[in-house]
Amino acid sequence: MKPVVWVGSSRKDLKRFPGAVQRGLGRALLHVQLGGAPHNLKKLHGFSGGRVLEVVEDHDGDTYRAVYTVKLAGVVYVLHTFQKKSRKGSETPHHDIELIRRRLAEAERIHRRG
Repeated sequence: MKPVVWVGSSRKDLKRFPGAVQRGLGRALLHVQLGGAPHNLKKLHGFSGGRVLEVVEDHDGDTYRAVYTVKLAGVVYVLHTFQKKSRKGSETPHHDIELIRRRLAEAERIHRRG
């Protein structure tokens, strides 16, 4: 099983979600840890080669996401968890994309340090 490393406030943010959402995203991330691909998996646009993925959980008309990468040998780095509030369809808001980019760079630094 791959270990999970929570980058930034991603774990604390997940804990603020409704219980059903926490359980759903938790199950999806466990599936990823075990090497699988959860049913609610999507590539996050703007990151080449499928480096950054997301799992999506809907609850009471709201959408919640957990964004992660597994491209750093043997570890699942959870980069961001958030409630999607964009009114532009499925597009991820720019400020969330920028945060994910910064946290991906942080995950790469953590990974290099071992």
